[in-house]
Amino acid sequence: MTVTVQIVPVQGMAEIAPGDDLPALIVDALRRAGVALGDGDILAVTQKVVSKAEGRVVAEADGPGKAGWVERETRRVVARRDDLVVAETHHGFVCANAGVDASNVAEGFLTLLPADPDASAGRIRAAVGAASGVDVGVVVTDTFGRAWRDGLVNVAIGRAGLPATVHLRGRADAGGRLLEATVQALADEVAAASGLAMGKADGVPVAVVRGVRAPAWAPERPAASLVRPPEMDLFRESPLQAIHARRSTRRFGPGEVDRGLVEEAVRAACTAPAPRRTRPWLFVALWPGVARKRLVAAMAEAWTADLQVDGTPDEEIERRLRRSDALLAEAAALVVPFVRLEGSRAGGDDARATAERDSFVLSGGAAIQNLMLALHAQGLASCWVASTLFCQRATREALGLTEAWTPLGTVAVGHPPTGDEPPAQEPFDVERFVRFLD
Repeated sequence: MTVTVQIVPVQGMAEIAPGDDLPALIVDALRRAGVALGDGDILAVTQKVVSKAEGRVVAEADGPGKAGWVERETRRVVARRDDLVVAETHHGFVCANAGVDASNVAEGFLTLLPADPDASAGRIRAAVGAASGVDVGVVVTDTFGRAWRDGLVNVAIGRAGLPATVHLRGRADAGGRLLEATVQALADEVAAASGLAMGKADGVPVAVVRGVRAPAWAPERPAASLVRPPEMDLFRESPLQAIHARRSTRRFGPGEVDRGLVEEAVRAACTAPAPRRTRPWLFVALWPGVARKRLVAAMAEAWTADLQVDGTPDEEIERRLRRSDALLAEAAALVVPFVRLEGSRAGGDDARATAERDSFVLSGGAAIQNLMLALHAQGLASCWVASTLFCQRATREALGLTEAWTPLGTVAVGHPPTGDEPPAQEPFDVERFVRFLD
């Protein structure tokens, strides 16, 4: 079957102001341009005119500045470079500067993305359909960059009357072979095609796209379905942003942690620098079970004994144990990192031997940091607690290890708390922490 697609730019649209009846203005422009809509036509409408009509225009000075508005519209920073921020918006879209834009708007003002682009598309579709008597689809478009290719293309941020995606898995291709992973981004294809007739400098905010037919069996899906789920996103953050974004958490969401994710994190941990090109570490991963219960009980007994020797009141001991037990119990997994000092001059007591032992312990800290960064990169939350440092013998005995192994705390691992925003980085003056010398 041959499909012919036609793209008709709608010329003569008036400048849009907040509060304008955008669907009525589109219908009027179509009439003056002599373009008659037919059933199945799709109206591609730029985000800019939708945002203007819906009052999503702000004064740059109220941000303060563009950077302030970008921060307000950002749910998660994906990458930064100089003044450019690639951010996830509150809708879930990943784009430059969270969609905050100064083009095609009065000096000193900015446009923000529509609050609900799918709803915007639905309102335009209903109003245009009522005025024209035809059944049309609507795609709200914006120009996005792409991670692996240069240049911008139009993409769909809202749609109505057509599915955003068409899932072809399980259907036969032209040669009769079953498709296993093909998902057609139909709304994006319509948006990209419309961009050929709606250049950013051409003053054409609306185009009619004809000849596109969604399969009758394809259910309508919102534009949000074009966003790759976090668990499937292999490029969720730039490496530098991942370091900035990782936070320790004291709470975890429900759900088990896949052992393969922890194994992958340990692989990353083992790339840390260490003396003499060694890998003097061991990571004991504990899921709920006998070994974990044995370790937690042994730590609690050792902590209690130490605190009693220090004269800590019983109620304070009980409070500390409850707080620790809650964290360790809520975590889906515990990872206890160890370092082996046998490769160092562990038996010596001179300054060189001490420094060498310290270098092995420091390498363990680097490995722990790698471990936690790798967990974060895979969408898991973690928290390092000093726990096993204060009960080393009890930890070794509970886990069946010899005295050659020195425990370096415990990393609690789990899923991020559902619905919680990641804790913000408290501002600090970096000049306090760096010194440049020529």
